[in-house]
Amino acid sequence: MGIEITIGWLTFYMFSSLVILLLMGLPLAFVTGGLGVVFLFMFGDINMVHILPSRIFPFMTDYQLSAIPLFIFMASVLAAAGLIEELFDVVYQILGGLKGGLATATIIASTILAAMVGVIGAAEVTMGIIALPAMLKRKYNPSMACGSILAGGTLGILIPPSILAIIFAVIAQQSVGELFIGAVFPGLLLSGLYILYVTSLSYIKPTYGPAIPKEERISIKAKITLLRGIVAPMLLVVLVLGVIFSGVATPVEAAGIGTFGALCVSALYRKLSWTMIFNAAITTLKASTMVLWIMFGASIFVGFYIVNGGQQFVTDSLLGTGLGPYGILLIMMFLLIVLGMFLDWVGILLLAVPIFAPIMRSLPWDGLFGFPGVPAGEVSLWFGVVYMVNMQMSFLSPPFGYALFYLKSVAPPEITMGIIFKAALPFLAIQTIGLALVVIFPEIILWLPRLVYG
Repeated sequence: MGIEITIGWLTFYMFSSLVILLLMGLPLAFVTGGLGVVFLFMFGDINMVHILPSRIFPFMTDYQLSAIPLFIFMASVLAAAGLIEELFDVVYQILGGLKGGLATATIIASTILAAMVGVIGAAEVTMGIIALPAMLKRKYNPSMACGSILAGGTLGILIPPSILAIIFAVIAQQSVGELFIGAVFPGLLLSGLYILYVTSLSYIKPTYGPAIPKEERISIKAKITLLRGIVAPMLLVVLVLGVIFSGVATPVEAAGIGTFGALCVSALYRKLSWTMIFNAAITTLKASTMVLWIMFGASIFVGFYIVNGGQQFVTDSLLGTGLGPYGILLIMMFLLIVLGMFLDWVGILLLAVPIFAPIMRSLPWDGLFGFPGVPAGEVSLWFGVVYMVNMQMSFLSPPFGYALFYLKSVAPPEITMGIIFKAALPFLAIQTIGLALVVIFPEIILWLPRLVYG
């Protein structure tokens, strides 16, 4: 028989222990899982031991999670084939003649890359290696150069096929296809806002984003010729997303099609080899097992907390503020940003969504400022995309946002953490605007899924 403890003290002990151990540098998966087991034996009873297999087994048998290793493998193959570098070069050559063209090219390439990769770390590191030296060489303002990479890279968490959307769908019992479709317009909206900002800034302050010299620009005919080089990977992206959006294939089946297509594209570019396949498979194995171990550990931790009344405690605490549904959502979004300073996106999702999603579904969403609200049956979809937009902000939030350190890991020595922190702030403000828009105007999220699914 475990020791008796109130839910308030249990909340304090569990989450303070979690923060302390993470600050010590211990791995998230083993911290959450280990703490879950320790607290289970200290404050639970023998019947609660059954929580361990009952929390883990559903993940091991969930069909939708099969899409994660397939999409990661697809991204690894495309990256190994050098297609990401070629993609940036093409967009750079086409837009380089405009002021801020390189920053715009970085954001557009990141948007397309997000539709290929679905993981932030890969996008940030890849664009940091390719685009940052190119912009610094052209005398771009370092803050704007870094900011465009930081913001563009975070689109991988939102634009389908987002790995985050797949895991959210499993945790919140939501359709992966609907989440993918619902995230399209918000992703393009944010990408457009980033481009508008860097272009406007470059024309207001021409030294921030100078155009490439006229003698280095290429003709329209040459630009069209360059586009041929990215036709195959672009068709692959359209094919994968098209079969999902049209309902022809499930996300898992589409991931299988994408994986086979990536191998075909690599062969077409004469980059396919057993070494490349082996390296892509190892990358996939490491990334997939990392995600699953965090899911196992966080699920045990949160499962024990919920069984002991944690869900009701958090619900009562939020409702007790008297702020109303949108005030409660604002508190949730602030907490997610704070969590993003300490945890990676998988850990935040596993810790927060099982607690927040039921609260969201229980509240009425009648709209803000006289605009239409969210019907009860579509709250999960709306919250899922709002959550993903929110998570982008957590990646850019100083001092511990993960995207900031991804970029620093590949940046030249003259790019200090101070420059990167400063670079993130304007784009963090833009993300705040984007988040406000999808909350105030939920149709940005809901219109396309309604059109596709009826």
